[in-house]
Order: sequence, then structure tokens, then C-alpha cells
Amino acid sequence: MNETKVKEILSTVLYPGFQKDIVTFNFVKEVKVNESNVDILLDITSSAKEVEEELRRDIVSKLKNAGFDGVNISMNKPVEAKESSSKGKNLAPQVKNFIMVSSGKGGVGKSTTTVNLALALAMQGKKVGILDADIYGPNIPRMLNVIGEKPQVIGETVKPIEAFGIEMISMGSLTKDGQSLIWRGAMIMKVITQLLTDINWGELDCLVIDMPPGTGDAQLTLAQSIPVTAGVTVTTPQKVSLDDSRRSLDMFEKLNIPIAGVVENMSGFICPDTKKEFDIFGKGTANEVAKEFDTEILAEIPIEPAVREGGDEGKPIVYFHPESESAKRYIEAGKSLWAFIEKVNAENLANNDSIQPTTGGSSGCSGSHNTSEGCGCGH
Repeated sequence: MNETKVKEILSTVLYPGFQKDIVTFNFVKEVKVNESNVDILLDITSSAKEVEEELRRDIVSKLKNAGFDGVNISMNKPVEAKESSSKGKNLAPQVKNFIMVSSGKGGVGKSTTTVNLALALAMQGKKVGILDADIYGPNIPRMLNVIGEKPQVIGETVKPIEAFGIEMISMGSLTKDGQSLIWRGAMIMKVITQLLTDINWGELDCLVIDMPPGTGDAQLTLAQSIPVTAGVTVTTPQKVSLDDSRRSLDMFEKLNIPIAGVVENMSGFICPDTKKEFDIFGKGTANEVAKEFDTEILAEIPIEPAVREGGDEGKPIVYFHPESESAKRYIEAGKSLWAFIEKVNAENLANNDSIQPTTGGSSGCSGSHNTSEGCGCGH
């Protein structure tokens, strides 16, 4: 039996938790056949022991059934997650790391990015949750195909909804479908804290938070309530969007949130028939903004029909079409994001002590800067 036949067998081995096989994921890096023995090298994204064990069992079983006496499997895998070293106020201490996904304006694909980055992190074996903090426009339930599903109330806490192995809570799951929330800032601030304290979050490696657009009460309240490990800004290539993205990145700096990078969404267009990529709305224009704030481009996500279809139908592209170009870029962005989180923890950079409200503060701001910095707090 040759290497091609072995790969055909390996293409029946599903990656744990996903509907795609290890060959489609391009995890099979090397196959060597020597009579009735075979050596296999895998490059997997998960550091979880149970993922490795399940893969080994499945591969060995199928290859031995095909007539191989000896099956040797080597795996390249990431280092296991370290404990968070974040400091400061934390209303959800069972969560190790917090990722704030923000944008200066709406309509740039922030929620789509949140869902697919969360799945890319889960694919690495991380225990992941999503907090849909976009109170006025909660879209995460649709994107995870849990519209109409209500969370379970246990005592005085709420159990998050589970979808694709991820915990999730959203105002869209706590209110009637289509109900508008006409709330002032004080109410938004209260709800944000309740979504941290009254939700029975599990022991999570990371909580990915889909923020409302802009730089207002929700962002400040959240940053004061938890030590945010990484901030991600989502933009499109147009200058109007980039102008607002600068404000989002500036907000991260003012709130002492480590900036993980920028996701440029709608970056080029991939023709579904030819798979050729066209630059129709601009591409790579976010590079300049990233350099201004000493950060990087996490991903350039093209316009690919499967991304939109996945969002509308509750079938995220990373989970259902991992072989697509957009999914591959999200997966790489997830790896870069986790590497950044590890760096933040190693250097003890996640700390919200300096932005806590001071006695007499009128707006919840720390009061540690002057008015010219543009916070609007009046300190």
C-alpha cells in the first residue's frame, strides 16, 4: 500500500468536534510507508490531551484494519495554555482571558469576526465563551443557529446556551425576538455587569466579547469590570471605516487594553466559480492604521459568499467550511491571537487598576487624564 492509499484512509478520520477530516484540514504533513509499517506526522492545532488520544485511537484502528502491523504517529501541537496573569478588578474570575472585539462603526462584520475567531480558538482546544454585549443589535444567536432558544435559569444565575462547543449569552436570547431596547447609558452599564456576574460561565480559557459599535458606556464599563487581555478591531478597507477604526484603537490605548491587531473584513472578493480573488472595495488599506498603533493585521478576510451564508443560516464558515480561504485566514488569525494572549500573560500586561473610577468621578472614568485627551468625562 502506498502513501496515497494511506491518505485516503486518513481522510475518513474526523477532527474531534468538527465535521471535517484531518486531510481536509491539511493536518497530515508526512506519510511514510515501509512494507506493513507506516509513519505519520500530524500538525494539529489543539493542545488538549483528549484530542490527541482520540486521533491516535481512530488512526491506529483504521490503519490496522487496512492491514498495517505497525502505526507510528508523531504530532506537532501547540503548548498548553498558561494561567492568566491579569490583575485588577474581575467580575468573572473563572474566565482566564477576555478578548474585546470592537469597531468604530456598525456593519463591518464585527459579529461574524467574533463567532469565527471564537471557533478558531475552540479548534485549538481552548474552552471558549461568547458574550454578545451588542445590546441594541444582538446578532450572535442567529449566527450560532440558536434563535428562539432560551437559556436555563438555575437558582439566581443563568446557564449559557451551548453551540458548536462554545458557551454563549446574548440579549437576543433573553428578550423577545425583534424587541427593541430603548435604554439610557446607566441601564446599559448595569446590564453589562450582570452579563458577567449573573451568568454561570464555566471555567473558560477565554471569553470573546462582541461589543456594540463605538466608544461609549458599554466599552468603559466592561474595561473597568474585567481586565481585558486583548483588543481586536474590525474594519473594512474604506477610508470612512478606517477613520472610525482609529477611534476604536485609540480607545484601547486610553483604557490600557493590549491591542492584538486589526481584522480587515471585505478585503477583496473571491469568485465562487473560479476562486480567483479580485480587489473591488480595496485591500490592505488597514496596514497603515495598524502601524500607527504599533499592532498588526490579524487577517484580511475576503468577500466570500459562504461567509455571508454561514452567518444568515447559523453555519459559521470556520466550522462548516474549514477548507475555504476565509476559514483558513480566520484559523490563522486565531493562532496569532492566542500567541498574543500568551505574550500578554507572560508580561503581566492585562490590568485595569488604572481606569477604575475615583471618588467623586461623575462618569465612571478614572479621572487620571486631562480633558484634552478626548474622553469627555470632564476630568
